[in-house]
Amino acid sequence: MDIKNNILETIGNTPLIRINKITQSLPSQVLAKVDYFNPGNSIKDRMAVKMIEVAEREGKLKPGGTIIECTSGNTGMGLALASVVKGYKCIFTTTDKQSREKVDILRAVGAEVIVCPTNVAAEDPRSYYAVAQRLAKEIPNAFHSNQYDNLANRLAHYESTGPELWEQTDGKITHLVSTAGTGGTITGTAMFLKQKNPNIKIWAVDACGSLLTHYYKTGLIDMTKVHPYVSEGFGEDFVPENFDMSMIDHFEQVTDKDGAIMARRIAREEGIFCGYSAGSCLQGLMQLKEHLKKDDMVVCIFHDHGSRYLGKIYNDQWMIDQGFMLEAINIAPELKKVW
Repeated sequence: MDIKNNILETIGNTPLIRINKITQSLPSQVLAKVDYFNPGNSIKDRMAVKMIEVAEREGKLKPGGTIIECTSGNTGMGLALASVVKGYKCIFTTTDKQSREKVDILRAVGAEVIVCPTNVAAEDPRSYYAVAQRLAKEIPNAFHSNQYDNLANRLAHYESTGPELWEQTDGKITHLVSTAGTGGTITGTAMFLKQKNPNIKIWAVDACGSLLTHYYKTGLIDMTKVHPYVSEGFGEDFVPENFDMSMIDHFEQVTDKDGAIMARRIAREEGIFCGYSAGSCLQGLMQLKEHLKKDDMVVCIFHDHGSRYLGKIYNDQWMIDQGFMLEAINIAPELKKVW
């Protein structure tokens, strides 16, 4: 019998799925690592459990403890599932730009969620980073998992995502494309893949308005390059310690609009109901198509599920309000004029 002892044992070994229609103009084959097949519907399940396991082993997280984290939603979900199984409490801080669905899902699995303003500096006491740090100091027996600087984040991908991709492609992968936020997914996966083959290209996709691309190119932290963006789950206004920029071969920025539209295309044309970062990831690849050759095998990371964004990129009115669409496409033609 194949019976799992708990939900955490279903994490990993997610499918690699060929992209068939959208990438027809590309000379290479493009594969998507669809990590919404994880139980928490995102790739963040991998590192959430790893951070908890390492903290337990190091004595930083004790029985009955409270896990504190600042999250855009997906890391919180992974931590919450692990907490249910292991008996911890969770308090998460997030920003007011995150979709309502993410907050509701976190609360549904027992987490306390504190929503903080988006457009404040990381060091501002109101930011979701600062609030999490304060709570970790104030609450007894608390553990601040700190996905940004906790190197167990990238270790999870070095130990799981990288080996899975190598095995699934029989070592033929030539390019890895992933959005970049905490740096854990892209750095940890790249560390493993480049050990196997140093010639594998690692392309990071960033949000327009994020600091990361400018920092990668110049090594400078210039806050004048940072401005608000609505893309979720990637891009930063500081440089997390999980990044090892030497592992990355190129940074490509994608606009909020292009990422959102591509996500909707993936759902409609490939049948893969993915999130905002997946759309941005594939869009970033399309912007770099002139660098691809016939025999290349490109893997794009599709981080999370579209259900996280029903009130945003999959909502016609939200897309119209953002200026991403001129009219609703999910309304019958005869009703559009009335609507």
